[in-house]
Amino acid sequence: MKQHTVIDSPYGPLTLVAEGGVLSGLYMTDQRHRPPEESFGTRDESLFGAAEEQLKAYFAGELKEFTLELSLGGTPFQRRVWEQLRKIPYGETRSYGQLADALGNSGASRAVGLANGKNPIGIIVPCHRVVGASGSLTGYGGGLDRKQRLLDFESATALF
Repeated sequence: MKQHTVIDSPYGPLTLVAEGGVLSGLYMTDQRHRPPEESFGTRDESLFGAAEEQLKAYFAGELKEFTLELSLGGTPFQRRVWEQLRKIPYGETRSYGQLADALGNSGASRAVGLANGKNPIGIIVPCHRVVGASGSLTGYGGGLDRKQRLLDFESATALF
């Protein structure tokens, strides 16, 4: 059974989705690969207290690493990529190639990029920290403007 809620953030409304009481989605408005609203289940704010508190602390620059239980769907490869994303330190970036290397498959940069784009739990699983080999911004499901703003925010608050 799925439930969801919508919370405000400095980056627009965020839809949090839980399946079986565990966070399984965080979606932004106008996000590429955003599931249809009817797939989010019933609206229920009571399940999301910990997620809301941690997101609030993150947006205040007070939280650098999320400790929420997550339910990540996807293929085994996608889940491996998403676990690598969670290892990228706050305020830092990695290239698709670096992630492919960390997975032991240096030729998998394109596959890493595709898996990165399908990340169901944005911000908490920090797909915004992945950049092109030259350090350039590349695709982001939430839009390049949001990606740049998230990176700038983390860069400015990383030292605190």
